[in-house]
Amino acid sequence: MNAITRISLLLLAGASLALSAAQLVLNGAGASFPAPVYQQWTNTYSESGRNVKVNYQSLGSGAGLNQIRSNTIDFAGTDNPLTAQEQQEQELVQFPMLTGGVVVIYNLPGVPDGALKLSGDTLAKIYLGEIRQWNDPALQALNPDVKLPNQKITVVRRADASGTSFIFTNYLSKVSQTWDEKIGAGSTVRWPVGLGGQKNPGVCNNVAKIQGSIGYTEYTYAIEAGLSMAKLQNAAGNFLTPCQETFSASAAGADWKNAPGLYMVLTNQPGENSWPITGVTYIVLRKDCPAGKKAALAQFFRWCFTEGSDAARKLHYVPIPESVVKLFADDLL
Repeated sequence: MNAITRISLLLLAGASLALSAAQLVLNGAGASFPAPVYQQWTNTYSESGRNVKVNYQSLGSGAGLNQIRSNTIDFAGTDNPLTAQEQQEQELVQFPMLTGGVVVIYNLPGVPDGALKLSGDTLAKIYLGEIRQWNDPALQALNPDVKLPNQKITVVRRADASGTSFIFTNYLSKVSQTWDEKIGAGSTVRWPVGLGGQKNPGVCNNVAKIQGSIGYTEYTYAIEAGLSMAKLQNAAGNFLTPCQETFSASAAGADWKNAPGLYMVLTNQPGENSWPITGVTYIVLRKDCPAGKKAALAQFFRWCFTEGSDAARKLHYVPIPESVVKLFADDLL
C-alpha cells in the first residue's frame, strides 16, 4: 500500500467518524409570544456540548401550526391551543410550556406609563371603532385625574395569524357581548378597525411611531420597547398593573387535570389579583415524530422545564408548575 492510498483511507475513516458524530438539528417555529424565552433556551442548550442544535423561528402561531402539519419542522409553538379533537384528527399532541400576559400598550404624550385605566367594555369599544377619541366621556370617566387629549385613537392589531390575537380576542369575547356576536375569537378575525403589524414586534413598532395609538402585545416585548402599559380592570373589578405576580394569580386556579388535550384558556379569570388577559403558550409535536428526534426533543423540553425556568422568570414569564408537568411528562416526553 503506497502513501497516497494510506492517506486516502485515513481521510475516508475520518469522514466516516465525522458523519457518525454529526450534530442532530431540531427545528421549531411559531408563536412570537414566547420567542424571547425560546431563543434564549435554544441558544443556551445548543452551546451546552450535547451535540444537539435547536433552532426556533418566530413566525406567528398560525405559521408554526401550518409547518408542523406539513412536517417541515420538528416542533411548533402556539398560543392558540388545539382542542383534543383537533389533535386527534391531525395526529398531533400538545403540552403547555409557559404562561404570560398580554398587555395593552399606548403612545399618548402627557399620559405616563400606568396612568391610563381601561375596562374590558371600553377596550372592546375602541377595537370595535365605537370609541374613536381619547377624550371620549367613557374613557374620561375611568380616568378622572388624567387629562386625556382631544386626539384620534389609532388602533393597532396583528396582521398575521397570531396566538396573541387569539388570547386578546378571546378576552374581548368574554367581556363584550357585542364583540362576541360581531367578531368573535380567533388567531385571525375580521377586524372592524386598525392598522396591522407583523408579529409582536410589528405591533410595538407601530405603537412606538404613532402618537395617539393603542395596541396589544406580550409583556416582555412592551418592556423591551419601553412602551407605556395601561392598567386593566379584571373580573373582580380591580384595576391591575401587569406583572409576573398578576399573571401567576390568573394561572393559579387552572384545573389541568380536567382539561382534555391539555386545552386551557386563562382570560378573565376570577381572583382579586388575576391579570385579565393571561395566556398559555404551547408546544405541538407530531405523533409520528421519529424515535431519535422524539427522544432528543423530550430531553430538551425537560431541560427547559427544570434548568430553563430561571431564565423564563427573568424574562417575565411564568413557568408551568412541576405538578402540572408531571401530568403529561411521562406520556408526551
